[in-house]
Amino acid sequence: MGRWTLHLSVGLGLLAVLLTCCYAEENYCLEAKDKDCSECLQAGVGCAYCLDETFDGFRCDLSKNIKARGCNRVTEYGFERKINIEKDERINMKVQQSQVSPQQISMRFLPGEEKRVNVEVFAPLKGPLDLYILMDFSNSMADDLNNLKKLGTKMASHFQQESDDFTIGFGKFVDKVIEPQTDMRPSKLLKPWPNSDPPFSFKNVIKLTNNVTFFTSELQKERISGNLDAPEGGFDAILQAAVCGDKIGWRKHSTHLLVFSTESAFHYESDGANVLSGIMARNDEGCHLDATGKYTQDIHQDYPSIPTLVRLLDKHNIIPIFAVTDHSFSYYQKLQAYFPIAEVGLLQEDSSNILPIMVTAFQNIRSKMRISADGGPSAFEAKFFATNGSISPHGNFDFTPGEIGKLQMQLKAPRMYNKQSVCQMNPADKEGTVKVKPSTFNTAVNVKASIICPICDCEKVVISTAARCHNRGDLVCGKCRCFSGWVGPFCNCSAGSSALDTSLCTGPQMKDPCSGRGECMACGTCVCYNPDQFEGQYCQYDKTQCQRHGGFLCNDRGSCVMGGCVCAEGWTGMACECPKSNQTCRDSQGAVCNGRGKCVCGRCECPKTDFVTTSTCEPNFDTRTGVCEATRNCVECQAWKTGEKKAKEECAKCPFKIVLVDELKDVKKVLDSCSYRDEEDDCMYHYTVENPKDPTVKDLEVQVLKKKDCPPASLLWLLPFLLFLLLLLALLLLCCWKFCACCKTCFQSCLALLPCCKGGRMVGFKEDEYLLRQSLLTSDHLDTPMVRTGPPKGTDVVRWKVTDNVHRPPNHPQALIKPNPKETIQFPLSLRLNRLFSENLSRPESRDAEQLRKEVADNLNEVYKQIPGAQKVQKTSFRMQRNAGKRQDYTIMDTVLSAPRSSYPDIVKLTEKNVQSGNIHDLKVVPGYYTVATDREAAGAIEFQEGVESVDVHVPLFVKDEDDDKKQLQVEAVDVPLGIAEIGKRLVNITIIKEHATSVFSFLQPAYTYSRGDGVANIPISREIIEDGRAQVTYRTRDLTAKDKKDYVAMEGDLTYNPDETQKTVPVRLLELSEKDGLLEDKQVKQFVMDLSNPRQGAKLGRYPRTTVTITDQPEPSVMMFKKGAQNFSTSDTTYTIPVVRTRNQDSTATVKWRTKKAQRFDLSGPLKFSPGETEKSIVIDPRAHPGSVQPETIQLELFDPSSNATIGDRKTTLVNVGAGIPKSPLQQKGYLNQSATSPGGRLLAPSNLKAKATGPRNIRLNWDQASGNPLGYKVKYWIYGDPEKDAQVLDVKTTQAELTNLYPYCDYEMRVCSYNQIGDGSDTDIVTCQTLEDAPGEPGRLAFNVISPTVTQVSWAEPAETNGNITAYEVIYTPIDDEQPVGAAKKVKIDNPKKRMLLIENLQKSQTYQYKVRAMNSIGWGPFRDATINLASQPTRPMSIPIIPDIPIVDAEAGDEYDSYLMYSNEVMKSPTGSKTPSVSGDDYTMNGKWDQNFLFPGGSGTRNMSSSSSPMSTLSSNYKGAGGSFITDTSTTYMSGQGGSRRTDMMVGGVHTSEVIMRKRSESRGYTDEHIRDSIVMGDVSGNFPDLGGFGYAGTQSSSQSQFSYSLSTGPRARTESSDVNDALYNLDRVLQDARLSPGVPDTPSRLVFSALGPTALKVSWQEPRCDKDIMGYCVLYQLLNGAEVKHINVTNPAENSVIIQDLLPNHSYLFKVKAQSQEGWGPEREGVITIESAVDPKSPLSPMPGSPFTLSTPSAPGPLVFTALSPDSLQLSWEKPRKPNGDILGYVVTCEQLHGGGDVRSFQVSGDSAETSLTVPNLTENVPYKFKVQARTTQGFGPEREGIITIESQDGSALSQYNSQSMSRREVFQLPTEVSTRTNVSQSMIKEPFFSDGMMMTSQHTETSGMVTRQVTKEVVQRSVVGGTMVTKKMFYES
Repeated sequence: MGRWTLHLSVGLGLLAVLLTCCYAEENYCLEAKDKDCSECLQAGVGCAYCLDETFDGFRCDLSKNIKARGCNRVTEYGFERKINIEKDERINMKVQQSQVSPQQISMRFLPGEEKRVNVEVFAPLKGPLDLYILMDFSNSMADDLNNLKKLGTKMASHFQQESDDFTIGFGKFVDKVIEPQTDMRPSKLLKPWPNSDPPFSFKNVIKLTNNVTFFTSELQKERISGNLDAPEGGFDAILQAAVCGDKIGWRKHSTHLLVFSTESAFHYESDGANVLSGIMARNDEGCHLDATGKYTQDIHQDYPSIPTLVRLLDKHNIIPIFAVTDHSFSYYQKLQAYFPIAEVGLLQEDSSNILPIMVTAFQNIRSKMRISADGGPSAFEAKFFATNGSISPHGNFDFTPGEIGKLQMQLKAPRMYNKQSVCQMNPADKEGTVKVKPSTFNTAVNVKASIICPICDCEKVVISTAARCHNRGDLVCGKCRCFSGWVGPFCNCSAGSSALDTSLCTGPQMKDPCSGRGECMACGTCVCYNPDQFEGQYCQYDKTQCQRHGGFLCNDRGSCVMGGCVCAEGWTGMACECPKSNQTCRDSQGAVCNGRGKCVCGRCECPKTDFVTTSTCEPNFDTRTGVCEATRNCVECQAWKTGEKKAKEECAKCPFKIVLVDELKDVKKVLDSCSYRDEEDDCMYHYTVENPKDPTVKDLEVQVLKKKDCPPASLLWLLPFLLFLLLLLALLLLCCWKFCACCKTCFQSCLALLPCCKGGRMVGFKEDEYLLRQSLLTSDHLDTPMVRTGPPKGTDVVRWKVTDNVHRPPNHPQALIKPNPKETIQFPLSLRLNRLFSENLSRPESRDAEQLRKEVADNLNEVYKQIPGAQKVQKTSFRMQRNAGKRQDYTIMDTVLSAPRSSYPDIVKLTEKNVQSGNIHDLKVVPGYYTVATDREAAGAIEFQEGVESVDVHVPLFVKDEDDDKKQLQVEAVDVPLGIAEIGKRLVNITIIKEHATSVFSFLQPAYTYSRGDGVANIPISREIIEDGRAQVTYRTRDLTAKDKKDYVAMEGDLTYNPDETQKTVPVRLLELSEKDGLLEDKQVKQFVMDLSNPRQGAKLGRYPRTTVTITDQPEPSVMMFKKGAQNFSTSDTTYTIPVVRTRNQDSTATVKWRTKKAQRFDLSGPLKFSPGETEKSIVIDPRAHPGSVQPETIQLELFDPSSNATIGDRKTTLVNVGAGIPKSPLQQKGYLNQSATSPGGRLLAPSNLKAKATGPRNIRLNWDQASGNPLGYKVKYWIYGDPEKDAQVLDVKTTQAELTNLYPYCDYEMRVCSYNQIGDGSDTDIVTCQTLEDAPGEPGRLAFNVISPTVTQVSWAEPAETNGNITAYEVIYTPIDDEQPVGAAKKVKIDNPKKRMLLIENLQKSQTYQYKVRAMNSIGWGPFRDATINLASQPTRPMSIPIIPDIPIVDAEAGDEYDSYLMYSNEVMKSPTGSKTPSVSGDDYTMNGKWDQNFLFPGGSGTRNMSSSSSPMSTLSSNYKGAGGSFITDTSTTYMSGQGGSRRTDMMVGGVHTSEVIMRKRSESRGYTDEHIRDSIVMGDVSGNFPDLGGFGYAGTQSSSQSQFSYSLSTGPRARTESSDVNDALYNLDRVLQDARLSPGVPDTPSRLVFSALGPTALKVSWQEPRCDKDIMGYCVLYQLLNGAEVKHINVTNPAENSVIIQDLLPNHSYLFKVKAQSQEGWGPEREGVITIESAVDPKSPLSPMPGSPFTLSTPSAPGPLVFTALSPDSLQLSWEKPRKPNGDILGYVVTCEQLHGGGDVRSFQVSGDSAETSLTVPNLTENVPYKFKVQARTTQGFGPEREGIITIESQDGSALSQYNSQSMSRREVFQLPTEVSTRTNVSQSMIKEPFFSDGMMMTSQHTETSGMVTRQVTKEVVQRSVVGGTMVTKKMFYES
């Protein structure tokens, strides 16, 4: 019985909670639907409770909802809650002081209720004013003080004009009188500078006074003072000036201004604690001025913080004015943003302009007013509105002084506060007084506010054991409260009843109980399986099946409840698509639909009118027509009864009435002023148009000037002139007829213009008509051929014109709209230049194109400047035109001229005139060709040269969005101005059929932000595909504040999208700041825009056709680190001084913290602060200041927590070695004698004056002075910097110098020297360090290819093993070859960024073999090439789900040679500063944001594995061994055999013998795994180098078979020269690629990749790849939680085709753990895990809220380094690991868990403290031959980081070769979630001998076995009795079973 009760209660509770979560957002009353009556009424305003006993539904809901459901007895809070105005004295404008009205109000609120009240404020025109000047008195402000003294009287008199009641005061400040801010030498404390006062912090010199004479005289007495550091202590002064009101003299009803004058930055909170002064106490915000006005607590308290100053100045109504010089202007500009009202003025160096600054600031402040609500209960929220209802976000208003300002204050009592009901809060938080006042006022509106928490009276009447409740419960407020054991609305069902009648769970017309969507519980109650989706009594309603609007459920403005949309407040409609408010229908005047239409569902339904109207029924005069053109006809008909509407019935339709006036208004005061010529009387008339002033009037106000301007009436004087012209024309015709025959035979070409001499030559268009589809257009022009017939001798020039939209009749609405002649439009121009076209001119960025573009612009601008209103030409480009006769090789120039529309005829005439002369100013052009176009017509000319019969006319098509669905253009051959040809076919018609857009082009967002450090701004352009196909669009950048060639490189061109292509990226190169700009403190924000235009092939522009790009300047961070990796001291030293150095960006202040570790007697920490210019600071430790005696020890110091503008360098830690010593003599203490010179006991003294100098890349020369005591010789110890001294090599020399050879290039070495004699070694010298010189780098590491397609590959390489310096660049050369011979030109690509070791190459020749070569360069020069040969067609294509690594240079194999073949940068950017939405990848511990860690395989080295198909039945093993002194190569090739077989080959080489033996037995060609997606495993883990080394040899090998190909390599880094790595590392890592088949058949594998894409600071898209599974995938489950532990949330994906989800409301800067798993019929598969963090800037006041508009990036914390196991005994082992690269916070320690892999035994947990670079743990009490699983997880300040897992088995090795050394074998198995089903196990046996390196008698053997289901490798080290003199022997044995 109890079990069913539990099930039922849990089910009902879960249902209630889920339903509450679902609906609480829209209807807060439903949160209390199951609660008591009082809790219901307290849920919020409008909530009501149903008292009906028989009511079946939610008893708590909105009153209207309950009544609609049939409730008759409803209780709700009905008491009136009026606004009581207790004090309201009206504002008296005659009183010149700040006033508010009303003064006292009281309000009572229900939870969730809001109220508004009208408030009036008054700022007097000349109100009381207090001006306090606070000045920096450091020595650099001496000239500023002198100028201030001169301006004292003038300043006071000026402000007396601004205020009738004015006071002025003066204070001065410097800084804290303590080191290091102040020079504490006695002489400097008296007089820091000549003629100066002693230093001080702050002093109030002149109290606020209205005595100007006193102020001026006292100011003359002041002298300057001084301090040391640049930042000043002005914040101390500001705080004291604010809180010491009486001593400063602030008055209650005056405006308080504080002028802060300085030329330096400022100290702020914690600066007092972070300097040597040691001031630790926080500022107490109190007044501490003595009787003389001097600040007394400057050396006892810290500086105040910025928030403290903002709060205190606001509290005391003080407005700061910062008058600062250019040196610190940018600091105070940023500081200004924190204050409600503040001003910043740029002060000249001598402060001579301080008075204008104060005047301007005062005027700006008077025009601003910020209203705020201070104090009061925390449960209230205040907002402020203008009288028109618009909200003021920060309470800012522009009220005019001297006038009453009106506003509305809204006060709201929230229902919840900090996730707690307001009725449950403390009384003090629910009731109190809110002060509403302007920031400059002392007076305020006092609002007494309180929250009402109603109590239901019915709860006082309880009917015990009510019959309505079947006598099993009490009846309270109509609802049964059941006794224990009874449930149901009326307590009629036993909770323990076992009889389940499922029929009670089946509704009408239902077949299944609970609709098949839930479980039928006792009493017929349905508990839905998925309450998030299903609801209702029978789970019959689906919450996802309500009506949608715009694709959104309930328009995203409501909830789907019981099958219908329940709309949020303010929305209605079946899908909540209609707003109840008419705000969206308000026009520009605030009226609804301009008074002409109806507001229906949030939109205006406008009546039909002759005007084009806006969405709010207002006239829409766009730029094409204008106001004048739209009103012209109506004005003519009403004023003069003329024009197109002179018919009475037409004129009556005009939507406005005119007014005839004698004088028109000023042009600046009206909407537009119009002038037209009346064609009927040739007179000009004038009128103005303006919007009505009265919002109730909807018609335009049109005023027409009564009098027209008419021309003079008499034209009789023209008659004689016309008669003379007619007579002259007749005479010319007679001469023509008389001499016609002569002109034909002798002077044909001279008199070709005479019509009688045409000679039968004809020109005309070839075609009659063209029919075009707009969607198929690839250009905005059409080349229309014109032909010439007849004798082709001579030249003919034909003028042509084109007219748009000739299909429209004269009365067409669009034809009636005349364009505005004053409108500025673009005129495309084309000219043929008198120069041949070259390929460079087609590239806009080439030098030839740029020079010619400038020449064209200069000359055209000179010519067209005579056109009134013409602007400079732009968008100049160059092209060729085919079919242009003999001129087709000449350059055609296209450009755009902007000018008024009416200037079109003048531009055509001017162009034609200059073209015919052959010169455009000084620019040579070809006569006979030009084109001038507008947006609706064009004119031009073409030329037929002698012998040419056909020429193309380049006709513009005027394609526009507003075109008709079918439009027609007409091209007309006008005349032949030069030549004898006649025009034949004169016209050609071009018809364009408009279709719906097939694509939409848009930028992804309207703005981007990039840093100059990025080097390139990748701007994505998206394409929305409506109908698939090809599409084109044009892009172009344009300057704003950023300038081309200075801040960025301008880009323009066309983008072509192929079918299915949805996005392309345009890379814009960002330029570094010039030296001049870099020195400027006040840098202007640099921005440029990129525009999209001219979409073609049926496309159009979408939401964002323009984007703005902001370029930010972020200085390089300072790098701070220890100067040395180790420091040596003795116990006799009084102090330990450890230097810390800083490099880069040394001009700013930077801080870093330090702390000690592993010290025996103390645990120290502290800060280091580098001031501007400082490059070295020291940490000083006094060992005697701590308890206990000083003993020899080793202390570790660590740097941590650098400031935001700094990072920590390579030497993050240093070792302080304290050795035994004796007290130093005075000479030693002063450094005159070496401490070892006094060593007792007869030991030789240490040599002195040891010096080291690098003489080459591999040589260092040492010199020292001879030691006393007749030494026999000297021992020189030298070792690599950072290695222990015990590993040093020793060189024995007999002289006082030594030459160290065979060193590593560009490597730091440490050295010391001692002398020796018969007694032994003498004392050592101090350690000296020296770095060898650079050498040419070695060849790069392995080449790897990511095959994207048969023509695209991504090639990557590792850094050279021997960098021998700093790599500065790489060069990639790729050449098509055939049989190793080049068959094409080699292409070079130089990559200047050495971090970008990848290159994406496109447009390779298909099925062509290429040779790729890569080499590196450092300061010495280029190193050797690493080469590889590959044919992409024979390689499997890598899935595109792998993101291309960011910022990879992409080159085009078809582009030019040398280094100019860059096309773009990859747009798959994983981690971007300006809000990127591209993926970051997790799932592989050694991928960081999609980038492979190139060194994850081996410390200091690199390694890769590539897998691909191969058709060869051969297996090849190739090995390449390299040593420091030589190299050797062995190759073994073996063919598969049916039985046993083998081959043996021995190679002799210098330095050793190598033997390889391969034995193979063929069983089957099948494999238990495939190589598909095998790439996922190659970055899963690594092995620390804990195996012996082969004496510095490197190993590289490849192995291929019929099924797969492996490649692996091992090399050591330039600094990692210890014998600590083994060739077995590479073999071991190779085997880890494979995984055992342990999953049940049909169960899905792990999703093969997890990809994260940031959509915002709090939103993330998680996607994955479908896992491999023998059966169909049914769905997925996504689980996620905060990494530091929280509720696990899950998302079920029921559609197997969907492989992504979007997750909102994440916390910024918090790490989340995500898990994804797949489900089939056989069950759930294993999970793929990933940890991700969205990093973004957050609001300092709310760390969980991202800063709006801030950039966001993705990062991921990492797990602890690879687990390394060392067997100590049969039942114990040592486990060690490395510190995570990116822990989730600061590491506090680690948690290690250990459990048996297959169950059994307890789970053991170990806590490990510390955060060392490497940590180890000894684990006892293990069992032999039992596999254990270990997990290591970092415990951090943010919780826990990701886990690292490892599986290990200690196997017994009885009778092995190592038993005499008590050896143990160690078996290790790593399990990875891979799409293949193979595992790897490696057995490693390590002898327990002390020497970790190979000796002569040690042999390494390796055994490799492959089977169809598992690959196993066993590597064993054995000690054998074998010695090979003069070399090394390595034996390897491998077995293959395939």
